[in-house]
Parts: sequence; structure tokens; C-alpha cells
Amino acid sequence: MKINNNHISYCTNIHSGQSWEDHFEQLKKYVPAIKNNVSPTEPFGLGLRLSADASKKLADPENLHVFKTWLKENNVYVFTMNGFPYGDFHENTVKDKVHYPDWTTTDRRDYTKRLFSILTELTPEKGEAGISTVPLSYRFWLEEGTEEWKAMRKKATQHILEIAYFLHVKEQETGKLLHLDIEPEPDGVIETGEEFINWYQQELIPQAIRFLTKEYGLSESVATSVVHRHIRICYDVCHVALGYENHEQLIAKLEEAEILIGKFQISSALKIDLTSSLDDRLRKKEVLQEFDEPIYLHQVIGKKKDGQLIRYKDLPEALPHIVDMEQEEWRSHFHVPIFLSSYGDLSSTQQDILDVLRLHQKESRTNHIEVETYTWGVLPKSLQMPIEDSLSRELIWLLNQLKN
Repeated sequence: MKINNNHISYCTNIHSGQSWEDHFEQLKKYVPAIKNNVSPTEPFGLGLRLSADASKKLADPENLHVFKTWLKENNVYVFTMNGFPYGDFHENTVKDKVHYPDWTTTDRRDYTKRLFSILTELTPEKGEAGISTVPLSYRFWLEEGTEEWKAMRKKATQHILEIAYFLHVKEQETGKLLHLDIEPEPDGVIETGEEFINWYQQELIPQAIRFLTKEYGLSESVATSVVHRHIRICYDVCHVALGYENHEQLIAKLEEAEILIGKFQISSALKIDLTSSLDDRLRKKEVLQEFDEPIYLHQVIGKKKDGQLIRYKDLPEALPHIVDMEQEEWRSHFHVPIFLSSYGDLSSTQQDILDVLRLHQKESRTNHIEVETYTWGVLPKSLQMPIEDSLSRELIWLLNQLKN
């Protein structure tokens, strides 16, 4: 749906399914109900997620025609896609495999091209759309700083540049502006906004100039322009909050570097205030154990009294250290409902969402805004409710914030 020129919706990665048939059944089951709750008469935007298998099936012209007909009949449109999870995202253990295959592989490149080909068909004439994706690879698959590490970054960047040129050609042929939105992620090769800017300026642009000028005869200025236009950041508010980054400062740095924001992903992380009471810490440890589930990684980033950050790869690894009195706050990569600021003894980074929305209202950086709470099925039972009710409540809360 649109409000103040913003396209707003939720990411369908919350819905299970590996095949296109499963995906489509989930969409038909939930989207009309959510639309009726949130946008009964106006067009309803959708953040579509397709597995690799589903994308191959939907790329078939007949299946795509059926889907486009369904979208039109239900007054629904797709303005963004989530190309981060390649395979199964719900039924089995995902953990670090959410990054696989990474950007060093042709599988990831070709999957992304296929998604863009589908998205081109779904995007209206002279429209704009984007796809979020993996931040190159998973940080701990290789030893940082080694020759293998450097080669991985170079190869991944090369494949991303191939996508940039692919989108450049698409725009020339169709007039549609499409962009790849790299999503910094805890324990990704690109983990923070600062790391994204460094990669963009020190690796992506120089490599683009070498590759695009030599391979396609573009001038340096055109090569640089192609990258700035088609390679953007997916600004996941939860992930930025996890790194204790300052939103106003980061957005200013992105603007200074001429890096565009492809979309805001509106999501909230668990936040734990660690007091000087050992009993209080142990009580919060018991509550946190309810969030320890086997499917996703829930990295924890602790902040010490001197401002130093301590990183844990997953919640079980962090829990024994909750008694460390030098740490005064934890934030855990567990996407929790955005409309709640606290959960009993625990709280959330909801204030980060409010801060970003205020900055966005002051000066628009993108008109794509997507709610991404994909963990409804693994939340503690006390926080669970029917998915359509949960997602409707999130979207209504977000719309109310944007109207203020």
C-alpha cells in the first residue's frame, strides 16, 4: 500500500514453502486476509520471497501469467523481493546456511538474475523495484585476512558487478529501474553499515571501473554511475541496532558516499539491560532460554561499560556470560514484533525503528519500506498469535507511526 509516496508491506519469508505451489498456496491463504485488515480498498504492496526452486517454476510464462492475474484480481502488487534465503527457510535448521550459496557461486548469481527477470515482469512501466540479498558470504567460513578471504571478496564482488550490468541493460530495454540491495547482517562478511561503505568505496567501485570499462567499454564515470544506481544497501533497522550504530550518523555517511538506500527493512531485535543485580541477570537468562530455538542464528552483541562490543555467534554461546558484570547491555538477533517495546523482563530495539522513521519523514531516502519479522513460528508461545493477525497488527502500527 502507499502512504506519503511510500510503498509499504511485509516480507513473505514468514510463510513456509519450498516449491512455487507451496508459496502460492500460502500467499492465497494469508495475503487477502491481511490486505482486508490493513488496506481493504487500496492496492496492497507485497515483499515477495521465492526459494530458488520456486523461482524456476514461476519463471515459466504460464505460471507467471497465472500469478499476475491473481495479483490483479486481488489488487496486490510486488515492489520488492527478498533474495537472501536461497532454499528452505522454515522447516529445517537454517543457521549459517542462510548465506549458502554465497556470492562466490554462479548459483547465487543466476538465482538473483532469475528473480530480477520475474520482478521485471511484475514491475509497472517506468516503475522501480529492488531485491535484498546476502552480504557476500558468512564471515566464519574462511579465516579473515587470508589470501582465501581476499579472493572470496573479489569473486563475490565480481558476480555482483555482473548483476549491476545486467540491471543496467534491463533498464535500457524496459525503462524499469531495478536495484540489488546488499543487506549487512550479523556475522556476514559485511556486518555493519561502516563495513558496507568501506567495501563499496574501496572494493566495489574500483573493481567496477576495471571490469565495466574493459568488458563493456563504459567510461569510468558511466561505470561508477551504473554501480551507484543499481547496487544499494538494504537498511535493516534490526541489524543496524544490533551493532549499536547511530542511525543519523550512518545515514549521513551513506549520503556523503552517494550510496542509495534500496529499502528500509523494519524489524526489531531483543534488547537486554544488564543490571548490577546477579539475581536479575539470572532471571533474564531464564527468560532468554525461551528464545533459544534450533532453526536460526541468534547472535548476541554485548556492550561493556567502556563501550567495547563483545560478539557471540549464537544465543547458547552467550548465555553463560550473562554474569559478566562488565557488560551492561545485550542485543540479540531475534526479530521480535515491532509493535512491542518490552516483553516482561526483556525489551526491544523498537526505539531504533522510531528514530529511523523520524529521519525518513524529515528527508526521504527510499520509498520502499518492508516489515520483516520472520520468526513468528519460533517465538515463545506467550508472544504467538495467528500469523494474519500478527502481520496486520505490525503493518497498522507502522502506518500509524508514518501518519504521525
